[in-house]
Amino acid sequence: MRALVTGSNGFVGRNLCVRLRELPNCDVIPIHRGSSASDLETGIASCDIVFHLAGVNRPQDPSEFMPGNRDLTARIAHLVTARGGGVPVILSSSTQAERDNPYGLSKRAGEDVLLGALGDANKWAHIFRLPNVFGKWCRPNYNSAVATFCHNIARGLPITINDPAAPVNLVYIDDVIDAFISILTATKDGNTLAGGPFGTVEPIYSTTVGEIATSIHHFHDTRRHLGVDAVGVGFLRALYATYLSYISPADFAYPITHHVDPRGAFAEMLRTQNSGQISFFTAHPGITRGGHYHHTKNEKFLVVSGSARFGFRHVVSGESFSIETNGDAPQVVDTVPGWAHDITNVGQTELVVLLWANELFSPNRPDTVAHKV
Repeated sequence: MRALVTGSNGFVGRNLCVRLRELPNCDVIPIHRGSSASDLETGIASCDIVFHLAGVNRPQDPSEFMPGNRDLTARIAHLVTARGGGVPVILSSSTQAERDNPYGLSKRAGEDVLLGALGDANKWAHIFRLPNVFGKWCRPNYNSAVATFCHNIARGLPITINDPAAPVNLVYIDDVIDAFISILTATKDGNTLAGGPFGTVEPIYSTTVGEIATSIHHFHDTRRHLGVDAVGVGFLRALYATYLSYISPADFAYPITHHVDPRGAFAEMLRTQNSGQISFFTAHPGITRGGHYHHTKNEKFLVVSGSARFGFRHVVSGESFSIETNGDAPQVVDTVPGWAHDITNVGQTELVVLLWANELFSPNRPDTVAHKV
């Protein structure tokens, strides 16, 4: 499969080219501003699919819209039909095509040219009217508020918001690329494109400019208070990944508070909103840590390095037992409410233990009662 990508050096183009190159037996033909007319002709003459992403969206002169959007699309459509057709063309359009502004008119004109040349019936033309797209590698301080906010906030620079309540519809770059590649996969398998010429990208995230800025500011602050939002699913997952992509390499690492005493060291790593916190501690050979119980709080311990003996005693019945574990045979050890517990380094090297607690530590209600094991 040979895929030609116009606008290959742009935001969407870079992401698409990277993903295409991850596919087995897929060759990418990149077309960008530095490519010649003959590069485009040669590429279309030999490709199996065209991803037409190039276009003009912020020219100095509005007269540049039509040549950059309609006429370039017409040129591509002509080259495809000249070789006898049979090559799917995926056009990256815009929701602005539904509006009568100079940009929108030029995008709609490009759609019309493509549909007129390739036809609607055999589905060789596939058009995506994209709303605002966000994700890694988008150019900041250009035409994406998300990119600008992420870039500036990550560097401690100010941002400007004229109307925090202004609504925004967004799609995430990975979802856009998934939709594009699904067409390539269908074509490779010999299937014709179905469902009409207009494709969709889901999900569409509806939010406001102010909500986006607030979330990104909070991401920036998490390094200071060790917190983390619910960034595993949905919009926050995509927005957090986008924010991280704008961090300078010099800021990839950040310090945490490290408490050291004669027993060893302790440090918190991460504090979640609703799922507790993660920390680690060390213990020198022969040292015992703990010696308490909890009424409700519960924990999970994992010995990463060294050897440990976990001791347990029921605070009412006095029943006791112990568990020995080490970093060579990892086991997760639970602490159970109502059972006092401690941990002793029974090895000859420093003990390193990872700890998850189901709730954040509260000095006003620590739920930690001293009790000999």
